[in-house]
Amino acid sequence: MISSNDFRTGTSIVMDGAVWKVVEFLHVKPGKGSAFVRTKLKSVQTGNVVEKTFRAGETVPQANIEKSVMQHTYKDGDQYVFMDMETFEEVSIAPDTLGDKAKFIKEEMEVSVVTWDGTILDVELPTSVVLEIVETDPGVKGDTATGGTKPAILETGAQVMVPLFIAQGERIKVDTRDGSYLGRDNA
Repeated sequence: MISSNDFRTGTSIVMDGAVWKVVEFLHVKPGKGSAFVRTKLKSVQTGNVVEKTFRAGETVPQANIEKSVMQHTYKDGDQYVFMDMETFEEVSIAPDTLGDKAKFIKEEMEVSVVTWDGTILDVELPTSVVLEIVETDPGVKGDTATGGTKPAILETGAQVMVPLFIAQGERIKVDTRDGSYLGRDNA
């Protein structure tokens, strides 16, 4: 249990059988009446944001969220199979849990899997990944870095916009948060 006086940004609580993360909080002490804590909470499962007011000192259950490093080993049908790097246990994760992140996951990639009471809430990818371009229009002489962009399909099936000078077979860095091109891979 955690007191509403101890709320901080990022604190996870259990409310109505779901996990909520404190996005904003404000401790209000009016001249007349008792103090209260006004919060903005974000659902970890759905992403919905609600505003809720707690009495000062009110206790709520704290969510014990665990993060574990796992490696994507293979894809079984439409399920993504991850292996815990410490216990070597395998866990299958449905594509709807991954959402848009699924298009950036490749084999042997290490990710952080967020769980609560044995339920997988989220999969956190690295901020950038290096992927190979498997299909794009060929570059034409005279294409410059300041020119336009063209679509490219990556080894995972994701489509990103790349500069005109990028060719098929090149390895590029992609931002996993918004799917944007970051640059060529220098490795």
